[in-house]
Amino acid sequence: MNIQTLSILAASLGFLVSGNIAQAQEPIQPISTVKEINLAEVELGKKLYFDPRLSKSGFISCNSCHNLSMGGTDNLKTSIGHNWQQGPINSPTVLNSSLNIAQFWDGRAKDLKAQASGPIANPGEMASTHTLAIDVLESIPAYVNEFKEVFGKDKIDIDQVTQAIAEFEKTLVTPNSRFDQWLLGDKDAITDNELAGYNLFKSSGCIACHNGEAVGGNSFQKMGLVEPYEATSAAEGLAAVTGKDADRFKFKVPTLRNVEMTYPYFHDGEAETMTEAVDIMGRLQLGRKFSDDENAQIVAFLRTLTGDQPTFQLPILPPSTETTPKPQPFE
Repeated sequence: MNIQTLSILAASLGFLVSGNIAQAQEPIQPISTVKEINLAEVELGKKLYFDPRLSKSGFISCNSCHNLSMGGTDNLKTSIGHNWQQGPINSPTVLNSSLNIAQFWDGRAKDLKAQASGPIANPGEMASTHTLAIDVLESIPAYVNEFKEVFGKDKIDIDQVTQAIAEFEKTLVTPNSRFDQWLLGDKDAITDNELAGYNLFKSSGCIACHNGEAVGGNSFQKMGLVEPYEATSAAEGLAAVTGKDADRFKFKVPTLRNVEMTYPYFHDGEAETMTEAVDIMGRLQLGRKFSDDENAQIVAFLRTLTGDQPTFQLPILPPSTETTPKPQPFE
């Protein structure tokens, strides 16, 4: 059977043909592997992502709140910052974050590079300063050499730091979920019950916000369209960025990729389980009360969105020297 014949057959069954692969015509697309990447920046960014010395305490790293062994989150309602401070909002997953329309729940960072600079100098997070972080890195010869090799400059600056971290984070995609396999033509990749959950997900209207490769992350929506949401967080959402009252309580729609790993849910982390989250979203956003069986079917579908988790050799960080600024974990 030639490609033209296959295309006609696939079209009649609701599939698109790309090369030799039949892909379902669905509002969700399979995650693509990363194609354009600077490997030298990735390796440097990997070290920086795991290096707690970028924090004032010498204890908190990017991985503390976006743990790559835990779905790119910390599985807490709100993260723990310097001196055991309680964070103001739930930590979103870093996995597939390169697919987001913007970064943070309120979209205040336009991309991964802009996001990476925030936590380092935030007094409630890593509580350092950009100047101090650079002083730490410039006191470590191995870092000085690697930065020069990667960026071709004699001096390290925060722009290079955030560029490297962002480049590493671009690699943190999770393709090959069972649902992606189904989209690409493997009809046995998901069960009938999971497929029923997906069809209910579509017919109920969930798909209006949760679509595309990331199954979300590409729009801002008001939390509580049909019924008001009683939030435990003071976060204003997009209004904090735009200053527009119409944007109050609009948040970036979270990705549902790997959602079974990224609990608790919502910007305030108040939904502890997927079952609870589906129930609340049905009532508040869609005006629909799902039955127990319907809820279970949607949850079953959501579990099929877990993809291949990032795997790599843990980076070995270069040792500090006598001139490296000392951490201050209790100040």
